[in-house]
Amino acid sequence: MCDVFFIDDEKDLRVAIEQSFELADIDARFFACAEDALLALKEGEAPAVIISDICLPGLTGHHLLATLTHQEPDIPVILITGHGDISMAVQAMHDGAYDFIEKPFATERLIETTLRAIEKRCLTIENQKLKRSLKASQTLGPRIIGETLCIQQLRETVTHIADTNADILLFGETGTGKELIARSLHEQSSRREKNFVAVNCGAVPENLIESELYGHEKGAFTGAEAKRIGKFEHAQGGTLFLDEIESMPMQAQIRLLRVLQERVIERVGSNELIPLDIRVIAATKIDLKQAAAEGRFRQDLYYRLNIVTLDIPPLRERKEDIPALFHHFLLVAAARYGKAAQSLSRHDLQSLLNHSWPGNVRELRNAAERYVLLGKLSHLTDSPLAMPALNSLADQVAEFEKTVIEEALIACGGRINETMDKLAIPRKTLYDKMQKYRLDKDLYKSVE
Repeated sequence: MCDVFFIDDEKDLRVAIEQSFELADIDARFFACAEDALLALKEGEAPAVIISDICLPGLTGHHLLATLTHQEPDIPVILITGHGDISMAVQAMHDGAYDFIEKPFATERLIETTLRAIEKRCLTIENQKLKRSLKASQTLGPRIIGETLCIQQLRETVTHIADTNADILLFGETGTGKELIARSLHEQSSRREKNFVAVNCGAVPENLIESELYGHEKGAFTGAEAKRIGKFEHAQGGTLFLDEIESMPMQAQIRLLRVLQERVIERVGSNELIPLDIRVIAATKIDLKQAAAEGRFRQDLYYRLNIVTLDIPPLRERKEDIPALFHHFLLVAAARYGKAAQSLSRHDLQSLLNHSWPGNVRELRNAAERYVLLGKLSHLTDSPLAMPALNSLADQVAEFEKTVIEEALIACGGRINETMDKLAIPRKTLYDKMQKYRLDKDLYKSVE
């Protein structure tokens, strides 16, 4: 997508603005009349922003604005004129213009206004994509966001094993996204049209867990006034997710082992065997092997569950993913609460990167929701992130170089030309190093 369509019949002005935009790393197309710009739009080009002089030969800027309001209402339009007055400015804004600039204008003001409009358009597009993806989530599956090596490997493994009948064990700290991984496994499998049923084993009272899991017949016990279908039966044909499996009482573990081995259940109070066609995904935040060795978990059940184990890394081990994750949660919260997704300041982004995130991705999501509602980060302390050990000088130099480049991208709002100047390195060198360290300039464009 081109950043800007710039429309003005003065050739000298177009040449001057083209040079200024190039220095600001703004990709633009230039037109002498509004008709040519509209033709480019019809041919499929979609700029983030349109800047147009009001006084043009043929179609005027006001007429262009009226046309775009009906055809492309989401594209911000900035109007410029050498003959403007307050009433004209008010009318233009009333008609839907993003901003109004009177000639002669300072190039810096035009660039600043343009960058703000581009950011607004990008946020609009991201919100639209997010709403579409949320509506399609039942068929597309949840997104596993991140580009660190551990997350790439996790995504590949999920894709590889998703459409199998193998039971899965998920291991990760609280808040790392174990249910999201379980849902992703379900949605990428042939079971996606059937139920995904989640049970928190630690939240079910011990005296009710068998009824909750396997159901019961009417009169099976005091208070059983009607037959109840349990979670296993409800998940028939689909996926059963047993979260906090380590909290399951020992007696319930014995019956679960039999169910997993034989793939049949009996409702409480019944002798009828009900065959099961389900996949079981269990999740834990503790080392089940150690728990089994200490007698806190059945060893035979551990080995039955441990066909495939997926380790989900804590957020402190994937800090490079924090900006992308926060931006995603920001857009989700903005769509949910009907508010604008405000951009982060450099200080706020640095606070996110410095925080240790003991609550992992869940804590980050909550921080994004508070940011949308309150307009600021809160409940964060600048505790240093745990960094991986760097054994060699080369590792330490690489980590330092990556940090310097990242700080420059933050300071320059992801603009490559400014980052090159700040670091005093050629464009190719900067791109090579960004590729080496997996730094995406678009992640920093929302930073002021």
